[in-house]
Amino acid sequence: MILLSDKWKDYELIDMGNGEKLEKWGDVVLRRPDPQVIWPINKEWPLWKNPHGHYHRSNRGGGSWEVKKKYPEQWNINYGPLKFKIKPTGFKHTGLFPEQAANWDWMIDKIKSSKRPIKVLNLFAYTGGASVACAYAGAEVCHVDAAKGMVNWAKENIELSGLRDRTVRFIVDDVFKFVEREVRRGNKYDAIIMDPPSYGRGPKGEVWKIEDKLYEFLELCLKVLSDKPLFVLINSYTTGFSPIVLENILQTTVRRQVKSGKVYAGEIGIPASRTGMILPCGIFGRWEA
Repeated sequence: MILLSDKWKDYELIDMGNGEKLEKWGDVVLRRPDPQVIWPINKEWPLWKNPHGHYHRSNRGGGSWEVKKKYPEQWNINYGPLKFKIKPTGFKHTGLFPEQAANWDWMIDKIKSSKRPIKVLNLFAYTGGASVACAYAGAEVCHVDAAKGMVNWAKENIELSGLRDRTVRFIVDDVFKFVEREVRRGNKYDAIIMDPPSYGRGPKGEVWKIEDKLYEFLELCLKVLSDKPLFVLINSYTTGFSPIVLENILQTTVRRQVKSGKVYAGEIGIPASRTGMILPCGIFGRWEA
């Protein structure tokens, strides 16, 4: 299964080739590296040569932006009623993964159609795309990330989307330790979202390796899953991980505990407007009631 994020108006994947992608974020055109793009550029359209910004990788790691045409330090884009701050960073990212729109649509539909109060736990929550979507749908959200800067960015996105009056808790913490505390407190959630990195460190140096920790972490999360859960979503950008890995993990954890609902997994992608070719943008696994 492949999910396409193809309903954007303010974002466009224009073209891709030679290890790079050409994108339009609002009125700003950016050229960025992408490791999945291993085929040549079919034709170098003028925009390839003259984007607003072109990110160049450094041989020493990281990289930097070459400004070809002046553009704002930060600006906003909309996805329907949702609004997000975009700001190119020193690590090539812009603060938003537009492919996740397919998951946002699904979450909004699940929460709204449940017709009951829903509590959502968003782990490794980054700048809060999923938190904004769930809050918009009417859920109570707990947003957890180890990076204070990303949590502050998520707060901005909530405010930009006009959702300041919604119940959203913002937590800067190691997700493992936070969930352990929630277990002790007896707190429960109807939906759990996680976007674990392949490798990372918590605020106090805690090491996370996805192949060593994901199953254990999901088992822990089962202890905060409510008696009437709505969904569990795992996203992954780990190279070499098959969607079937996520499907099997959900089958042996959530599906085993809940004994109902369905589990499925697949890829997420974005079609390029010039060619119609699909850029693969990671994998997902879902359990839903």
